[in-house]
Amino acid sequence: MVHIAAQVSGPIQSVLVHNNQAVKSGDLMLTVDPAPFQLAVDRAEAQLQQAKEDLAAANARVDAAQAQVASAQANADQAERHADRIETLVAKGSASKDLGDSAQQDRLDARAALNSAVAELVAAKAARGAVGDDNATIKAATVALGQAQLDLKHTRIVAPADGIVGNFDLRPGSYLTAGNPMFALVESKDPWVDANFKETDLTRIRPGQPASISVDLLPGRSFKGLVEGLSPASGAAFSLLPPENATGNWVKVTQRFAVRIRVLDPLPELRVGASAEVRVDTSLDSGVDQH
Repeated sequence: MVHIAAQVSGPIQSVLVHNNQAVKSGDLMLTVDPAPFQLAVDRAEAQLQQAKEDLAAANARVDAAQAQVASAQANADQAERHADRIETLVAKGSASKDLGDSAQQDRLDARAALNSAVAELVAAKAARGAVGDDNATIKAATVALGQAQLDLKHTRIVAPADGIVGNFDLRPGSYLTAGNPMFALVESKDPWVDANFKETDLTRIRPGQPASISVDLLPGRSFKGLVEGLSPASGAAFSLLPPENATGNWVKVTQRFAVRIRVLDPLPELRVGASAEVRVDTSLDSGVDQH
């Protein structure tokens, strides 16, 4: 039994199934009003587009800063060569010391301009972040768009498996809250029986042994079964308030353990919760193929 719950909240727009209806896996059962979720998708798409445009602008600023560095580097190289030539002339007495000082100052100014351009390039790259799809802003906008698209998809509630709709009383306009069970879908494949055997019988029961099943719902019919597994704990241990035997309580109650029996030849008339009797052929020690 699958308990169907909405993954988004909102009013029901349309209902396409009714109580006790058989459905196939993937069949559309109802829809939640998609309008607000479509708006969220549109907004997320716009934010992603804005993020891409901002990244393009940041790339342009980085390119401009790189061009500034290249220009400043060229100026610095030229100032360096000019200062070297002037220093040579000053040493020979062919140029004044003032001219040498001016050339030295030009070299220092060019170096400072280069350092400033490099710093601006580093700042531009830091402000831009990673490039392409690795950019943090692009990633965040892409994730937001994916979530919005997923929410929009979840406005269409489809059957997760083949089965029969049960306990269904929803109508268009009813408000659904995400996570709250709405109705049940009873699967129609791979039925099984939980046979509660006494603990004194478990030593003879093994997975793979054949079984015979009779169901009160279908008198006179017998179904073939196969032992699939034994519960690791008793039914009392799995209960909400397991019994605790206080000191001095000498009454020993035989416990029962659930044994899962797969029905090999099921009929559509089988219903969840029906009473059944199971007989296991313990003369065969798991010699039957469980698959």
